[in-house]
This record gives sequence, C-alpha cells and structure tokens, in this order.
Amino acid sequence: MELISGFCLVRLRIVFGLVSLVMVMVGGCIRPAQAQSYEVQQLLLDMEKLSQFKSILSDMEKGYVMLAQGYGQVKDLAQGNFSLHQVFLDGLLVVNPEVRKYKRVADIIADEGSILSEYKSAYRRFSSGGLLNAGELGYISNVYAKLTKQALQNASDLADVLTDSKLRMSDDERLSAIDRIYLDTNDKLVFLRSFNRRTGMLQLQRQKELNDTRTLQKLYQP
Repeated sequence: MELISGFCLVRLRIVFGLVSLVMVMVGGCIRPAQAQSYEVQQLLLDMEKLSQFKSILSDMEKGYVMLAQGYGQVKDLAQGNFSLHQVFLDGLLVVNPEVRKYKRVADIIADEGSILSEYKSAYRRFSSGGLLNAGELGYISNVYAKLTKQALQNASDLADVLTDSKLRMSDDERLSAIDRIYLDTNDKLVFLRSFNRRTGMLQLQRQKELNDTRTLQKLYQP
C-alpha cells in the first residue's frame, strides 16, 4: 500500500508539473493582435481544459496524500493493538502461583494416589482367594486398566493446566479446569470403591458357599 500510494503521488506530481508548463507555454503564445483568430480561440479552449485537468490532478494528489496518511495511522494502530493483544496472550501462558495452591490440586493428587493403591490392593485380594474364575478376573483387570488410564489422563491434564507455556488460559479458566478434573477424578474413585465393594461381596458370597459345602461334606462323610 505504501509503495503504490508513493508511486501514484510521484506520477501525479510529474503530470501536474507538465500541465502547468504547457499552460505557461500556451499563455505565452497568445498575442493581442491575434485575439480574433481561430487558432487563438482554440488555444484558449485548450488552456481552459488544461486548467480543469490541473484542478482534477490537484484533487487527486490531495486524495492520495490523505489515503496514505490514513493507511499509516490505521497500520500503526493495528500494530499497537496487536502488540497489546500479544502481551495479553503471552500472559495467559504464565500460571499464577496462587492457582497452584488451589486446594483442589491437592485433592486431585490424593484421589489419584487412592485410585492406584486401592485397585492394586483389591486385585491382589480378588486374584489370590481362588474364588473368582479366569473370566471374572479378566473382566476386573480390564475395568481397572480403563479406570487407571482415564485417571492418568486427568493427572496429565492437571499438569498441563499448572505448567507455564502449555495452555493459554486465564486464572478463572484454570480454576474451572481444575474443578472439572477434580470432579472427574473423584467420580472415578467413587466408582472404584463401589466396584471393589460389589466384587468383594461376590467374593464373600463365594466363600460362604464354599464354607457351606465343606460343612455339608463333613456332616455327611461316613
């Protein structure tokens, strides 16, 4: 835009100068003795046209100057706004230390630890009693694998929220993200405990049935 407007201004000024020069030359050719001649009348008409053309060129030059100035102002303003916007965006990449101290962060870490420790403990208990068959143990293992994968993803998401230069987020957005991660992680812990409780009840039922069978066997042994 700057190159185009500058080029146009130069061309306008050259043409403007040539028109002025022609007008001077034409004016110099008019003599009082020839005022009634056809040639003089034509020269006068040509001078009038040149004068009008000169006025048009002058207006065009002013228009180009105003356009160039306006473009420069808009460009400067846009660059200034972009710089301010970039500073704002860069600021969103920095994590406020107070966000890291948010109580839900510690709650999420505690829930993650509980999920890992409780599923391992429960699986050892379920697999060592001999009361659940291979298919049941395979199902339980798949549930734990899926649950821990999702829990570890929550831990990864939390790390991203709390790490500088990872996500462009305001403090409120980071706190909201932490709340969502907490709720999801806590839901998984609640589900794990419910699943372990129901599986434990099944194991106890199997153990009771086994004990009853052994008792009957003892009663009816010859």
